[in-house]
Amino acid sequence: MSGTEIAALIAAVAVAVVATVAVFVLISLSKTIRELRHTVDELRRETMPVVVEAQRAVAQANDELVRVDQLLDTAQSVGRTVDSASRLAYLTFSNPIVKVLAFSAGTGRAYRRYRKLRMRG
Repeated sequence: MSGTEIAALIAAVAVAVVATVAVFVLISLSKTIRELRHTVDELRRETMPVVVEAQRAVAQANDELVRVDQLLDTAQSVGRTVDSASRLAYLTFSNPIVKVLAFSAGTGRAYRRYRKLRMRG
């Protein structure tokens, strides 16, 4: 056997070994990809109900926020009404009450002066 034939034989054996290793790597890679697909499908099956439930919870929370917003609007309206009513009551009753208090203070002062004058004279 010549040197060229030996080199060709070594190259053929090396190619066969590399090809065999590549086949085993491809088989392993194919198995890993199948397992990954199975895991992704299982994950999808398990998470989809959770996602749907989360969407329902978000929709319900939005509905509750709308209700709370309506309650706050109503409370503000009631607060404005009470404020207006109290201002109206203040404006309605403050002037007569002040006049009654001033009249009674003046009457009391006049009565005290009258008593002092009566006691002296």
